[in-house]
Amino acid sequence: MIKAGIIGGSGYTGGELIRILLNHPNAKIDFVYSTTRAGKPIASAHQDLLGLTDLTFSGEINPAVDVVFLCLGHGNSTSFLNEHAFSASTKIIDLSNDFRLQADSTFNGKRFIYGLPELNRSAIASAEAIANPGCFATAIQLGLLPLAKAGLLANEVHVNAVTGSTGAGVGLSDTSHFSWRNNNVSWYKPFTHQHLGEIGESLNSFGNNVGKLLFLPNRGNFTRGILATAYTHFEGSLDEAKKLYSDFYADAVFTHMSEAEIHLKQVVNTNQCHIHLHKHEDLLLVTSAIDNLLKGASGQAVQNMNLMFGFPETEGLLLKAGVF
Repeated sequence: MIKAGIIGGSGYTGGELIRILLNHPNAKIDFVYSTTRAGKPIASAHQDLLGLTDLTFSGEINPAVDVVFLCLGHGNSTSFLNEHAFSASTKIIDLSNDFRLQADSTFNGKRFIYGLPELNRSAIASAEAIANPGCFATAIQLGLLPLAKAGLLANEVHVNAVTGSTGAGVGLSDTSHFSWRNNNVSWYKPFTHQHLGEIGESLNSFGNNVGKLLFLPNRGNFTRGILATAYTHFEGSLDEAKKLYSDFYADAVFTHMSEAEIHLKQVVNTNQCHIHLHKHEDLLLVTSAIDNLLKGASGQAVQNMNLMFGFPETEGLLLKAGVF
């Protein structure tokens, strides 16, 4: 049984992480740190955990935990680690974007491994620190990595993806209020989204030529999930594409190919990624779907923890979607 600490546990990713770890057979939550809620019950922030835990938020950290999860806003993990020291044996899993790019991956003597198991499983298993991927980045990379490895992304790649309102975090903004978001769809950060950097580094990691990635993110009028569609020039047949993807994900426990068209309800509340392929003339359309808070954040963080400590990769993550 390992001891886990959570920094910044009052947000959506922190709440999902608490929910998963409370039911994990090999991990115990040692503390959930919060500067604004210290002493208050966890259920005061996460009402879905009422009756499931008597934990309270802590104003102190235990520097000797086996693993610490950083569920802080982007840019805040760096400052937190500068101000708080953990033991040399404490493994760090950061859910922000502070350490995802190669240029930022070394910090205070630790090297942060990019935590996409389908790409870096062996490196994750021996890592001291993990930079958990972004939610859009996870969905898009899982849709395109097989093509990148095969050297079949030399042409432009057009990506359109829609995400739920939880992707914006718990803080209110003009575009996250119910009255604005409900019955509404809009795009934002066209062609400039911050996840493009980590996506590009992963797609280029195989050493093959990768064309321009044109990404249009959209806000959806639902709370959870990402549905991403990507299309690019593809000379081969649909069967050849399916074999390419099946071979690439043969050992992936959470990424699965679907013969039928996919939809969000298949993956919401799970750590799964579902992928569907469609061929139209000389274009291959790849659709991928994930839960932005689980496979796109907290679920993937626990998947990385399992790999780092030698637990079965699916431990604590065999979650079922509700499709009706």
